[in-house]
Amino acid sequence: MKKFDIFRQFRDAVIIINKKHEVVYRNHTFKRWFNDFTNLKKLSHNSSFDICPLNSENIEIYSPIYHAAISKEDFYARISYQTELNRIFYYDLTAIKKGNYTIIFFSDVSAQNRLNNIYKENEKLKEKYNKLVEENEDLQKIKQKAQSQAIRIALINKVSNNIRESIDISQIIQSALKELAIMFSAYKAYYAKADNDSFTIKEAYGKKISEKEIKFDDKTFKTIAAKEISVCNVVLEYVDAKPFKQPVLRIIVPVHHMQKLTGVIVLLSYQKRELNEEIEILEAISSQLSNAITRAELYQKNIQTVNELKNTLKELKETQVQLINSEKMASLGQLVAGVAHEINTPVASIKSNNGIVEKLLGTIEDADLKEMLTDINQIDKEAISRISNIVVSLKKFVRLDEAELQEADINKELDLTLELIRHETKNRIEIVKNYGEIPMVKCFPNMLNQVFTNILINACHAIKDKGTITITTEYTAKNLTVKIKDTGCGIPQNQLDKIFTAGFTTKSSGIGTGLGLAICTKIIEKHKGKICVTSEVGKGSEFIITLYSE
Repeated sequence: MKKFDIFRQFRDAVIIINKKHEVVYRNHTFKRWFNDFTNLKKLSHNSSFDICPLNSENIEIYSPIYHAAISKEDFYARISYQTELNRIFYYDLTAIKKGNYTIIFFSDVSAQNRLNNIYKENEKLKEKYNKLVEENEDLQKIKQKAQSQAIRIALINKVSNNIRESIDISQIIQSALKELAIMFSAYKAYYAKADNDSFTIKEAYGKKISEKEIKFDDKTFKTIAAKEISVCNVVLEYVDAKPFKQPVLRIIVPVHHMQKLTGVIVLLSYQKRELNEEIEILEAISSQLSNAITRAELYQKNIQTVNELKNTLKELKETQVQLINSEKMASLGQLVAGVAHEINTPVASIKSNNGIVEKLLGTIEDADLKEMLTDINQIDKEAISRISNIVVSLKKFVRLDEAELQEADINKELDLTLELIRHETKNRIEIVKNYGEIPMVKCFPNMLNQVFTNILINACHAIKDKGTITITTEYTAKNLTVKIKDTGCGIPQNQLDKIFTAGFTTKSSGIGTGLGLAICTKIIEKHKGKICVTSEVGKGSEFIITLYSE
């Protein structure tokens, strides 16, 4: 009908029906959008409200076309339309009453509807991503705390070894003063022996000092007598001392034996800092120093009767060595148990969340996003497993726990380790793999992974800018050999025989713990193998691990 030609150029689809509900006009857009249209009944049957409750048996009630036709007023609704190919489209339907006709407009909102759905899905994914980021941050905090605990263990172990290896009081005290002075950046460190309410300076680190009697103010002395560490900024080192030009951090560590105050360690530093975890270190060292000094004093008092008590002394020394070793392992065992408790609880929570995220990955429709989150989830899972395994390995090093042997592909274990330390090598270090054809090896895979991790990270740290790490595996004469070679700074020849000793490190203070290669040695020995190193300063180092077949 020509009078409806005005609707011919409309972008929206237009259909006009008369009072008998007969279609009298369809514009070009309608014919293009609804090319499967045959009659109004079919159009009504394929259309429905976007949201509608099913509470009636009259199907026509759910058709917006039906409502548009019978309505006496203008009518609006958002509808969905299902084509013969079962595709769903969404339209804003507007019906306008004009005399004997009802003009129905269809505005396509399918794209906007899909966009809204995608936006909602993206918001959900963003929430999941933010949660993963938070969990990763928590994991990093746990890692830092574990490293801090390891440093504390290493320092206590180092001081304990030093003071227990000597029976000379001066050497024992000097060793403790040296480590504490380095740790707290103290420009002055000394030991003063207690004498009632005063003290006499007996030893000073790095200086020859004449014995001098000193006293502290009443408040400080009460703190010392109560076996508490005194930490404060002062302008007077002790009573009647020459005032400092500026406040200085003074740390006084009481040394007790049983209930008796035997002396104090005094540290002076220009640093302004609060002591938190360091207090526990000071208390542990104080206890070790007290025992060492007491033993040394007893030994010196009885040295005149050595010849007469030779046999008895021999038995005593053997018992003493056993006591030292058991006490050392007990002390380290308690600290490691504390580390394990602090780590395992949050790691268990993260592991649980990791499993939930893994289940939710199946609901993600975006393939690229799903692949990315799957990779992140897998790496987090491996990292959680590695943290747990490192804690177990550290406990085994201290307590010598046993574990079951398993068959493992060493090449795959090396690849796994490289994946977990990729942040150390990315865009900086080239990894060259010369993997040989090797059979499955019966071993403790988690322990060997710790060895590979330690050596590879050390190699990364030895390479200052860019360089290469070459990994070679081979199986000859039923013996497995793993070689890890780097182009780093190398190790001086006079240090090569020390690097596998607990407490020794070539790294700067506060970075290396000196435990890594010592633990590696214990693990390889547990496998009845050997680990050795060759190195040249300026050219790099090569660690060679050999596992012998039985």
